[in-house]
Amino acid sequence: MVGSWQALVIDCENPDTLAIFYEELLGMVRVENDVDWVGIGDAPNRPAIAFQRVDPYVAPEWPGHVHPQQAHIDVRVKDLDIAEIEVLSMGATSMGVGSKSYRVYLDPQKHPFCLVCW
Repeated sequence: MVGSWQALVIDCENPDTLAIFYEELLGMVRVENDVDWVGIGDAPNRPAIAFQRVDPYVAPEWPGHVHPQQAHIDVRVKDLDIAEIEVLSMGATSMGVGSKSYRVYLDPQKHPFCLVCW
């Protein structure tokens, strides 16, 4: 092993706003907090999801390839219908794409993520 996972870093326009969304979605807490960088996780010494301010920020387009998504988060839920109501109330946008086992959404800054139910 060369190293250990530190963080998944997501470029965005407003790290605080995006961290609030994912804190609520994933039940994580803030482990790093700066104007241009916010990290969330389950403990300060564990892998985190970090949100990094970039300027100018160009949101990914899904589906598409001009500004590709490059990565996305899958969030496991017990019930897709209930989870959909919750993420939409938090500011997510439904892409109207999915199946019986997954649905695709955009977070408040247009990063795609999926709710999955296996």
